[in-house]
Amino acid sequence: MRVAELWRYPVKSLAGERLERAELTVGGITGDRVVHVRDARGRVITARTHPKLLGLRTTLGPDGEPRIGGRPWASEESAEAVREAAGPDARLARYDGRERFDVLPLLVATDGAIAALGVDGRRLRPNILVEGVEGLAERAWPGRRLRIGDALIAVEKLRGRCVMTTFDPDTQAQDLSVLKRIVAEFGGRMALDCDVLESSVLRVGDSVELV
Repeated sequence: MRVAELWRYPVKSLAGERLERAELTVGGITGDRVVHVRDARGRVITARTHPKLLGLRTTLGPDGEPRIGGRPWASEESAEAVREAAGPDARLARYDGRERFDVLPLLVATDGAIAALGVDGRRLRPNILVEGVEGLAERAWPGRRLRIGDALIAVEKLRGRCVMTTFDPDTQAQDLSVLKRIVAEFGGRMALDCDVLESSVLRVGDSVELV
């Protein structure tokens, strides 16, 4: 098995950034989900209710701060783009505490499970895509560990999936049958919630060992 893809999502619920290498710490991939969208009452807004957010492209700038469409996240241009996607009261806020993740700091997906589901793997929003996995083998991994280069990852549980899987990552068109299939055929769970036990730099092509 090996690392096929690495992904970072500098702004929560916006489109991700595909990487060739990534610094992995106990807090997840550096720069992942360090900015999010809030409403006027301070509640976090996600693409579950405002899927147009998925159409905004994000990267991490050389200063370590997220960019939206190439512009600094704190710029007026970025604020306007987010308001257009999520409503006039939407605003961006920076927060890099562990609570910024829905569950755990790292989501690992496998090519075998994605092939079984038969959709674009980006719908699952993984940080790491592992290839060379037969069928639904990932479902037996919770409780085990993954060694990726010098990094060690604890596989805690299968991820319960939500309505975000129904939105096309490019067009944001909704297909409710995707989530219905995940529920009916996979018990509502797909991909793996993980914790990081030992930090390292990850690279596409790194070997992955189940230990």
